[in-house]
Amino acid sequence: MMFSEQSIVRKEKANFSSYKTIGLISDTHIPKRARYIPNKVLEIFQNVDYIIHAGDLVELAVLDELEQLAPVLAVHGNMDGPEVSGALPRLNSLKVFDWKIGVMHDPNTLYGFSRMREIAKQNGFNAFVYGHTHVALVKWEHKTLYINPGTPTDPLSPMSGPSVALLKISKETVLPEIIRL
Repeated sequence: MMFSEQSIVRKEKANFSSYKTIGLISDTHIPKRARYIPNKVLEIFQNVDYIIHAGDLVELAVLDELEQLAPVLAVHGNMDGPEVSGALPRLNSLKVFDWKIGVMHDPNTLYGFSRMREIAKQNGFNAFVYGHTHVALVKWEHKTLYINPGTPTDPLSPMSGPSVALLKISKETVLPEIIRL
């Protein structure tokens, strides 16, 4: 597959006849806070082209399960022990068509978006996937998409609820979608 870098996000209607779909997931905390990935997540990710896991897997077996569906790009989180943090980087990225998508578990989310903006700019990310907060969020800022898929297994409150996300990517645009489970 051929990839190149682009720095402009187009918001006009895109031709999605040729597109890729990326499943986004974070904060699964398996087996500490949940025993398994919910079946609904596996159904949603059934036809994705890639999966990005934004950390706090807790066990590498989570990646094995997701890799049955599609290739997985993952980073370690603050709750991941030595086995996981030794196997996965803190920051990772993927290029799809002309879009560079970065992922990090906790880019200092407690201090707002300033650190995330800095990381995205330094690395030329068009989209930045993160986790840690367990709360789903989609935020466009200028030409950069910031997205947290939330958690499918350990929501902070009933109001936030369990969730994952999808990115539908064409050559022209990136379309994010939070999916409540």
